[in-house]
Amino acid sequence: MMMSTQKIRVAVAGASGRMGREVVKMVLEDESLQLVAAVAPSAGPVDAGSFAGKPATGVIAAATLDEALSAVQADVLVDFTIPQMAYGHTKTAVAFGVRPIMGTTGFTPEQIEELDELCLEKGIGGLIAPNFSIGAILMMKFAAEASKYMPHVEIIEYHGDQKLDAPSGTSIKTAELISQVRKELRQGNPHEEETIEGARGGYYNGFRIHSVRLPGVFAQQEVVFGGHGQTLKIRHDSYDRAGYMPGVNLAVKKVMNYSGLIYGFEHIMD
Repeated sequence: MMMSTQKIRVAVAGASGRMGREVVKMVLEDESLQLVAAVAPSAGPVDAGSFAGKPATGVIAAATLDEALSAVQADVLVDFTIPQMAYGHTKTAVAFGVRPIMGTTGFTPEQIEELDELCLEKGIGGLIAPNFSIGAILMMKFAAEASKYMPHVEIIEYHGDQKLDAPSGTSIKTAELISQVRKELRQGNPHEEETIEGARGGYYNGFRIHSVRLPGVFAQQEVVFGGHGQTLKIRHDSYDRAGYMPGVNLAVKKVMNYSGLIYGFEHIMD
């Protein structure tokens, strides 16, 4: 465990992106954290402070994660890049002995298991979290609890039209939590027929996930339960990326104190 007087050295991948800028700002504003590296392939060799509208930090953006981690000694990597880079970035971080905190989705169960083993071999912690919002985690927990009593359920998730993956990592995580306590139940009319392919959404363990992608939308999710003569809707709305930063900050500090890769922010909320 680190001494309380020693700052946690943080590297940020995707530092010039919308989430990355918020992470850089959060790190720079927390006296217990120190920004030591930033990765922004398209930004050029600029000071990372510019991403967050802050004064110069002396940390110059690197083009690749390997380049960034080779040049400094980092404790933690916070990564909000794209699904295609997530697995490779996590392996690179672990190889350098840097604890990965991945807000990027797109990992397979096999990759998560492999990365967990690699973290354990290095004796470091890691986290993959589809969502760092406290409200979103509570939405997932409440949905799982409700599914014990109202097993007929569908998930509708809304994101901007530039989101690369569908369904969202949050909706998949919600579906996994529901499936842990709800027996598989194939819903709807057994003879139903889609006259337009995909009209009923993606199939998961007997229920459906629907992905909406529209400009002007940030991030919302609704879990809808149906019963005799009633419905229950559990909904979470995110309005600003800054809302994720308290969770990211907590993750940076918690990851220093465990070994192995954890999947889901809910496991470190206590």
